[in-house]
Amino acid sequence: MTPLRLREVTVPNRVWMSPMAQYAAGTDGKPTDWHLVHYGARAVGGVGLVMVESAAVGPLHRTTSADLGIWNEDQAAAHRRLTAFIAGQGAVPAIQLLAAGRKGSHQVPWEGEGQNGPVRVADGGWDLIAPSPIPFGDLAVPREADQADMDEVVEAFAQAARMAHLAGYQLVEIHAAHGYILHQFLSPLANHRVDEYGGCPQNRMRLPLRVARAVRDAFPADKPVSVRITATDWAAGGISIDEAALFAKELAAVGVDLLDVTSGVLVRDLEARPPVKDGVNVAFAAALKKASGLVVAPVGQIGDLSLAGEVVGGGQADAVLVGRALLRDPYFALRNRPGDRTAWPKQYHRAL
Repeated sequence: MTPLRLREVTVPNRVWMSPMAQYAAGTDGKPTDWHLVHYGARAVGGVGLVMVESAAVGPLHRTTSADLGIWNEDQAAAHRRLTAFIAGQGAVPAIQLLAAGRKGSHQVPWEGEGQNGPVRVADGGWDLIAPSPIPFGDLAVPREADQADMDEVVEAFAQAARMAHLAGYQLVEIHAAHGYILHQFLSPLANHRVDEYGGCPQNRMRLPLRVARAVRDAFPADKPVSVRITATDWAAGGISIDEAALFAKELAAVGVDLLDVTSGVLVRDLEARPPVKDGVNVAFAAALKKASGLVVAPVGQIGDLSLAGEVVGGGQADAVLVGRALLRDPYFALRNRPGDRTAWPKQYHRAL
């Protein structure tokens, strides 16, 4: 429960909320009352940092038509309700920035085939780009990104970082994992290019590093930038921890402050899923911390506070990002402090 300083931002403790899409935005990409209550409850519940779900950096970079957006000033203004409330509860408001690539233009999870169900352009969907014209499962075949497309991706992330600052977020995270466009460029399983953006690891890192530089330059120097990095694709021929370590070192050189360490979800293959294992990405986080010297926070199957305490207390990571456990229990982070009345909202003291 000790604070952690990242640049000029101090996070009050090491148990953080992982970004988890709610698919509850308006058609304009603005957050709704659902987001205010959802994220507000977790801030009240004692997490040190609330990472708002992946927000699209442009309308053609969304996964669904119900995604949050952070590409214009109207959206930034609407996000201020979230950042003001989160900060008012003592937590740090953060946001994840996303470009979907070949995993875009699909249905929300609870309709039809969900994330495996494509939405055609004729039905309100949009065309997809990717490093190579390889579809994700049953989704639409993407167009191979050209130089103009890649330049637009870089500028879209930079603009989103500027809008995130305008909205009051104290940290931005670049999503370079879970099969979205930057991960697609990084992995040889999705990137079959033969130009300067494909082939060797240095080429496959080129676009993600351009994005990282652009975001770092666009976001205020006193605020930290994080990258969600994949440690392995869990598939033969994909990214390994050694390649991830090379990428982590390059991110450190760019000025990134934090690695949010995860793995998998690049390909739609049951055999390529992360194993069911408590703290599945903790060892990867420790390895990337050692390789890069960066602050690290693993995510994935961290479902109890004793494990979180072991991970941070043992020096394997600097913080933990908690996902599904916080969906089940907004007060997860307070459960190990039942006798500390000051940690709980005074409105709830009668229950202690």
